[in-house]
Amino acid sequence: MTDAEALRALMEADRWIDRVIAQRDHLPESEELANLEGQLRIEVVAIRDAESAVAPMRATYEEVAARADRIQRRRRELETALAASTSGARDLAAMQHELESISAQGAEADEEALELLESIEERDSFVERLRRDIKPKLARREELRSTIEQLRSSLDEEVASLRVARDERARDVPENLRIRYQRAMDRVGTSGAAQIVTGRCDGCRIALAPLDLDRAKNQDEDSFMDCPSCGRILVP
Repeated sequence: MTDAEALRALMEADRWIDRVIAQRDHLPESEELANLEGQLRIEVVAIRDAESAVAPMRATYEEVAARADRIQRRRRELETALAASTSGARDLAAMQHELESISAQGAEADEEALELLESIEERDSFVERLRRDIKPKLARREELRSTIEQLRSSLDEEVASLRVARDERARDVPENLRIRYQRAMDRVGTSGAAQIVTGRCDGCRIALAPLDLDRAKNQDEDSFMDCPSCGRILVP
């Protein structure tokens, strides 16, 4: 195996590892999950706001219902007292007047309680609808999380296997070239070597000057120049 072939094999190994890592870090499922979680945050806030809005209504309803109950008890007391009363006309008239007033208050309290109850039921129905609508999204979120975990685990195993193969290929590269290669890779990432494709370094995608192209074409078989732009070793 020539030095050029060894460098090319190492370059391809590193590029393949980079592609698999990019695939692992940019899964379509991860993007879907991020969008879904954004929607869920909005919907959870909407549910909490709806629940918060109904809480004071429940408190008001309980107060009104308690008042209506007190009025109802007083009305029954007055009706019983009137039925059994032997008092004079003035006392009977006062009791009758209070009964009429209490009855009117009771009717108002009952109407207010009914309106509040209807509003509470409407709000509860709204909250229930929000909760029902969010359930499929919660289920999808768990499904995506499980899928992402499995895919990442599988791709991590693939990367580990590729790194073992990569290290084997690295041993075929002479030490001096391996050091140059690693330094370039540390600077630019992905790989420490590149090829010239249609006059450009396929690592940084920058076109080489005509003099650099001539130099690259005419260099010795085991002599490698660096890309003037990114510093990667240019492999024929």
